Amino acid sequence: MKVLYLNPSGQLGGAEYSLLDLLASLRAAPGLTLEVIATEDGPFVKAVRALGVNARPLTLPASVARLGDAAAGLTAAERRPPIGPLPRLCLAAPGICAYLMRLRSEIAACGPDLIHTNGFKMHLLGIWARRRRTPVIWHIRDYISSRPLMARLLPPHAGKCAAAIANSRSVAADLRALCPGLPVHTIYNDVDLNRFSPAGAKLDLDAAAAMPAAAPGTIRVGLVATMARWKGHETFLRALSLLPDRPAVRGYIIGGPLYRTLDSQYSLDELRAIAARLGLSARVGFTGFLEDSASAMRALDIVVHASTEPEPFGRVIAEAMACGKPVIAAGAGGALEIITDGVDAMAHRPGDAAALAQLIAKLAGDCALRQRLARAAVATVCARFTPARLAEDVSQIYDRVMSAAA
Repeated sequence: MKVLYLNPSGQLGGAEYSLLDLLASLRAAPGLTLEVIATEDGPFVKAVRALGVNARPLTLPASVARLGDAAAGLTAAERRPPIGPLPRLCLAAPGICAYLMRLRSEIAACGPDLIHTNGFKMHLLGIWARRRRTPVIWHIRDYISSRPLMARLLPPHAGKCAAAIANSRSVAADLRALCPGLPVHTIYNDVDLNRFSPAGAKLDLDAAAAMPAAAPGTIRVGLVATMARWKGHETFLRALSLLPDRPAVRGYIIGGPLYRTLDSQYSLDELRAIAARLGLSARVGFTGFLEDSASAMRALDIVVHASTEPEPFGRVIAEAMACGKPVIAAGAGGALEIITDGVDAMAHRPGDAAALAQLIAKLAGDCALRQRLARAAVATVCARFTPARLAEDVSQIYDRVMSAAA
């Protein structure tokens, strides 16, 4: 069986790391040949090739790459340009048509038995560009109902999709509500336990953030995330501003701008300005994107997940737990399927900076609690999010789809 994966980015975000983990778990499976097409060259394509999997970029026109739902929740003054997603779709139509012709040619040359799509744009483009009778599996990693444009576009095409994989029960329920009749299977992401583990190098976060070394005994608290606006950077900064002076805490924002979609993310300058307004300039470091996020996590005493919207899965949560770190997670969506509050992590109400500050202060002042949560976190991840489990679950879906298509 030859499987072709279509990915809407050449950068390394959560969806790309999850796809890399899937490829790594499947590459040794007997009878499977894997290939990848991404919409741009970049570190994702390089990482796929490093796994020994054939990957090639097929560059998406800028008008299509910028298309998305990210601006839907912004005010008119915040949108640039001030038009909604449907007008943007109309403006992008020529680029979509041109790209489809090229994608059809690439798919024909590859000759896949199955197409596995890994992002909203590719869910549609894969259906439109596939050869007749080639099954398509959507890997849904986000809530469609929260996307005004995709909530309109995907359901009419669900009948042409052979099956969908959702990365949490929460996402699966959302998908079933919008696409009744579509076979939906919940398969959690895995964690690379060789890369994310308590043992290993620790990054010098102060040097990475160009800050003077923190005083001995300082508790290091970090938010590891892309710069997407819903990831809770401002909530994290407000929480840091509410902490008492003792014990000493230094915050770190680890990550950088990733997406090409208009209005989807903060810039580092915006976040630095927010930190300055809150009086945090000397207490918060910004590292930018770090390829080795595991070594960054190991350098932290507490990892914060602060998403203001329900998290479809919460990849960073599981990775930080695997590194043996106490995690404070925003308690909504798929995040609540990963953790047990008070046992292997702690949860706060999304967007509640005061509640988050209380939990940071509690963990910062209690080393024994941090150690207890960390031990339980490692045990949870090792029991539930292994690559072998992922490979078996996805292979079974492939077999079912191919049997139904025969």
